[in-house]
Amino acid sequence: MNEDIARQQVITIAHRMYDRGFVVATDGNISLRLEPGRILFTPGGISLCDTREDDLLLCDSSGKPLEGGRITSEAPMHLETYRLRPDVNGIIHAHPPYTVALSLAGITIDDNLLPEVIMSTGRIPTAPFATPSTPEGANAIRGLIEKHDTIILDRHGSLTVGRTLQEAFYRLERLEFSARVILIAMTVGKPESLTTEEIRKIRESAATRHRLLGLKMRI
Repeated sequence: MNEDIARQQVITIAHRMYDRGFVVATDGNISLRLEPGRILFTPGGISLCDTREDDLLLCDSSGKPLEGGRITSEAPMHLETYRLRPDVNGIIHAHPPYTVALSLAGITIDDNLLPEVIMSTGRIPTAPFATPSTPEGANAIRGLIEKHDTIILDRHGSLTVGRTLQEAFYRLERLEFSARVILIAMTVGKPESLTTEEIRKIRESAATRHRLLGLKMRI
């Protein structure tokens, strides 16, 4: 990918994340793999709403900047994902409030409530608690990221990945929308699960769709 275009994409998503309330202050980070050994990162210590193209850091596969700057402290989680998922080129770590709220309450986003979750996301696991901004984050997602494109980070936020950065962002949107719907439903009653037969039919439909698109379905 052309680096100039890649930088524009990262900034577009960064500003969109802030505008949607998926991050506040200097929270959250984004990375985009240009090619093996060259990864763009949003910098640490700068709000995503204030980040500009020249602020982005170009790093090697170990996270060492190929130019000056301060890489995000969550880089180990990104780098571990790229190591385990050669199909992934875009990664987003965010702090979506409804998702975090469910995590605090110990409520999972089950794939038996919303058809859209089954169709586009599959099961959304929660990684064990890891101290933010430490290498513990990489350890927490190991064993999950190989099979899932969307992960909730216990009491911390989310990690979404995609073949493109846009795909990773769509998964973040879907995650937060699902969390919001579940919380709203819980305020007015007890959410009812889909039946086993309904889930089976949705999964079959999703599997067919994935095959036609040449994608691997993660459940």
